[in-house]
Amino acid sequence: MNAIRTEKLTKFYGATRGIMDVDLTVAEGDFFGFVGPNGAGKSTLIRTLLGLIAPTSGGATVLGQDIRKNKVQLLSEVGYLPSEAIFYNDMRIKDLLAFSAKLRGKDCATVARELCERLELDPSQKIGDLSLGNRKKVGIVCALQHEPRLYILDEPTSGLDPLMQREFFTILQERNAAGATVFLSSHILSEVSRYCKHVGIIRDGQLLACDSVDRFGHTGAKQVVLRGLKTPLAIANTYNVQADAATDTVRFFFAGDAAQLIQALSTLSFADVNITDPDFEDTFIHYYDKEATESGTVLSGSQTQ
Repeated sequence: MNAIRTEKLTKFYGATRGIMDVDLTVAEGDFFGFVGPNGAGKSTLIRTLLGLIAPTSGGATVLGQDIRKNKVQLLSEVGYLPSEAIFYNDMRIKDLLAFSAKLRGKDCATVARELCERLELDPSQKIGDLSLGNRKKVGIVCALQHEPRLYILDEPTSGLDPLMQREFFTILQERNAAGATVFLSSHILSEVSRYCKHVGIIRDGQLLACDSVDRFGHTGAKQVVLRGLKTPLAIANTYNVQADAATDTVRFFFAGDAAQLIQALSTLSFADVNITDPDFEDTFIHYYDKEATESGTVLSGSQTQ
């Protein structure tokens, strides 16, 4: 069974775009990264999947449940962490966690206590006295304490220090190894490439690509870096590539015939060339660079991809 499946899922806020025609499948047991900058549609997709907002058109299932018809049932099996969680400032952490567990009809005291210890969170503190990072920890414990089948986490590490980020992902890896599905929305590419198995890239509300993290680094395209060029800006203006005049450097992606690339390079005067397979972050930036993905012209007719 798929943990998440959408078909042409679309959400508009009046005339404003949210997401458009999103077809996405996340297998049960996956550790899935959903990446894109602010405003790309990540939070809109998540809120639509959870039934917090109604789709304009299209449909989706979460853990086999229709998001329109079975919202209450599916939410009982999901751990959700919004990008910004708001709590009652006068409550103590332990009371808030108990309240959250009671809403789900579960006794989560033991798991909550273990999570607080691992995240170095004092449950006797009042919410109103907490730093941003500790408020984020409270949200994490609320999302994880009932040990759901699916975790939907929206920018979960913002506000956490590096040590707590590492511990948080260790906990997620343990849950994932035990069979839970993790759906992680983020704009931090390093954490997605390090921890996720598959990734979807969204831009302007549309899903651009979806594949394994490993395959994103082996697309067949090459990243080419030329150093010591005499006129890098002139080349950049002619061929729509990235150039740094301060270091006389030009970089671009190439996915055409290797002989064509060599022929094009032979017409240029440069001090050094480096041709490598792009890593995940390079590939993501390439997908997100509108000029690169839409123009397609790089050095004497060579094609980007």
